[in-house]
Amino acid sequence: MRTPRVVVVMGVAGTGKTTIGPLLAARLGVPYAEGDEFHPSASIAKMSAGVPLDDTDRWPWLDAIGRWAHGRAGLGGVVSSSALKRSYRDRLRAAAPGIVFVHLTGDRALVEERMSRRQGHFMPTALLDSQFATLQPLEPDETGVVVNVSGSPQEITERAVEALATLPDSTR
Repeated sequence: MRTPRVVVVMGVAGTGKTTIGPLLAARLGVPYAEGDEFHPSASIAKMSAGVPLDDTDRWPWLDAIGRWAHGRAGLGGVVSSSALKRSYRDRLRAAAPGIVFVHLTGDRALVEERMSRRQGHFMPTALLDSQFATLQPLEPDETGVVVNVSGSPQEITERAVEALATLPDSTR
């Protein structure tokens, strides 16, 4: 029997991490943790004001996600995190070796349109450009899959499940 993975659903704001994360967790039979809930209140206030976070703001957030992921090692789980930079993903991997990434991607127009429909979220559409500018896609030596966000949440989730199944067992 395969050991359940800890999966980080990553991507720029508006790609559907909060929608796909719980659906993916349900399909994999593991718990889901919303990455936004790990942000310190000062970071949420900063983003709400339209100010992008810097690395100093992100380290405590990434460390909190890393602790959660570490606690789920061997048990499995899904957590959302933008994980935009390689250094952020490296930090998560250092805390929880063996995690894998599902990078949700889509063209800017689609992502912006989806972001503009969100209600009550602290991340304004104005920060989307900074998200795309910061994004460093998964590199070949990083364990993960890329999933396009066109289609329904169920279609996206199914693509993610199918893509994860292609990863070698040694990453599970």
